[in-house]
Amino acid sequence: MKKINRMILPAVLAAATSLATLTTASAVELRLAHWVPASHPIQKYGIEPWVKAVEEASNGRIHITIYPAQQLGAAPDHYDMTRDGITDIGYVNPGYNAGRFPIASLIEIPFLANNAKAGAKAMHEWYLNYAEKEMPEVKLCVMNPHDPGTIHSKTPVHVPADVKGMNVRPANATIARFVHLLGGASVQVSAPEAREALSKGAADAITFPWNSIYIFGIDKETKYHLDMPFYESLQTLVINRGVYDGLAPEDRQVIDEHCTPEWSEKFSTGWADNEAAGREKMIESGEHTLYKPTDEEVSMWKEAAAPLLDEWKKSVASTGIDADKAYNDYVATLKKYNSLFQ
Repeated sequence: MKKINRMILPAVLAAATSLATLTTASAVELRLAHWVPASHPIQKYGIEPWVKAVEEASNGRIHITIYPAQQLGAAPDHYDMTRDGITDIGYVNPGYNAGRFPIASLIEIPFLANNAKAGAKAMHEWYLNYAEKEMPEVKLCVMNPHDPGTIHSKTPVHVPADVKGMNVRPANATIARFVHLLGGASVQVSAPEAREALSKGAADAITFPWNSIYIFGIDKETKYHLDMPFYESLQTLVINRGVYDGLAPEDRQVIDEHCTPEWSEKFSTGWADNEAAGREKMIESGEHTLYKPTDEEVSMWKEAAAPLLDEWKKSVASTGIDADKAYNDYVATLKKYNSLFQ
């Protein structure tokens, strides 16, 4: 057996060390921040599967650490946190920033989308036409509406007039304006703070999806529920633009393949099913009263919400887009995916 040349061995070891360092340097460590509890179904059914898929598709080059429950900042701040690099990926509710994302707020208007699965795909496909204009500091990755929410209250709400005089915790700025149109007052607190507002009497009602009533412990506070697909609240997963642009081409391709309308549907499906199950749980419990509006009452609700669309068209005028075209395109896309409220 030949002896290894002692002069060559250090060079070989140095080369091996450099290769290992290069391999380590090519790894990408990203932070993903959101504001709901780690036990929330959006982490189990949406965020964790998405993270796992990205990591596997990159052969482990991309590693993502999840920071739930407002660990890196308050719920309304997640867009700015992502823009500023406090987190690399942020789970953002645009409706927490009133007036800031006027185009996206069309999704929040009641009685448009009727489901959160194919509806998420439709929303993503539609909003891709406007995301670069409205959210230029980030890359839009996933659109994640919850299963249609409704009004949950301490006293019965059957028709729009019943909201008059109520204090309501709205899901977003659009629903807050609707509450005001109906003669109620909005109580602006984030989802994690909603139970306290209701338990202390600061709020009489809340707009929420069904199972979130249980997730946030609100089932003890609200016993009356309007049984109709009332509204959608939009959440988005966005990526810091500098981080995305700085990825190696093969890693950027992985991200692109996981930031699609199809992934929006996949990301949203488990949470939608979980929220829908909350409705059945309420019925089976015998502790809650669900009221299904008549056709005439549904028409009353839709008529009461009509000014919101007029207001939306005026609000986006300053953005330079054709509001009528944007609205008609959104409706057409919802129809395409059988997701339009009828």
